[in-house]
Formats: sequence, structure tokens, C-alpha cells
Amino acid sequence: EVQLVESGGGLVQAGGSLRLSCAASGSIANVMAWFRQAPGKDREGVSCVDTRDSDTYYADSVKGRFTISTDPAKKTVYLQMNNLQPGDTALYYCAAVWYCHSTHGPSVEMDYRGRGTQVTVSS
Repeated sequence: EVQLVESGGGLVQAGGSLRLSCAASGSIANVMAWFRQAPGKDREGVSCVDTRDSDTYYADSVKGRFTISTDPAKKTVYLQMNNLQPGDTALYYCAAVWYCHSTHGPSVEMDYRGRGTQVTVSS
């Protein structure tokens, strides 16, 4: 099974930026997603990408601020996060999912996921 390892999280002030990385031990799956989980809140599909046609999805809460990208040569998926706000505080993890719908987002079903990286945004 492919292993995913996230990095790039940390503590940042509101308005700041972070770039999360998701490194795969094997080839990147056709459909990759970033999720986040904050204490007491439901898991949220933040963004996803279908590498076969480059279709992407962004949750309304991050649209215009976050950008997902992939580097197949480095077997890495990125999430560039700009203008971070306290509401973005969560554990972020990447996953190989079954599909990425341009309107509804990533599937609930996933083949494998990483352990996550913590993002904390102070006001």
C-alpha cells in the first residue's frame, strides 16, 4: 500500500500563508484530496484534484485562498494556503479518493490517507 506523509503545517498568524506537502511512497493516485478535521467539527473536504483531466474542487470556505497542485515527478501533492484565518485551524491530511466532483467535492470513500499535519492560525 502507498504511504502518504504530510508536512508543512505549523503556527501562523491570521493573514499568513503555508504550503502543505503530501509525499507518496509510490505514484500519486489518479484522484487526490485534502481534508481537514477540527475538534468538535465534521471532517471537511477542502480540495481535490483528478490528475487525469486536471478537474479541481475547492470548498466554499477556502475558494480563492487555497490552491491544490501536484508534482508527479516528486510524487507529491501540495496545498498552498493563503490569507489563513483562525477558522482554518485543523488537522489537515491528504488521501487517495475514489472521485473528485467539481461541485460536490471528494468522495467519502478513500483508498488510503496520511496521518495529517496540524495547522494553527492565531488571530
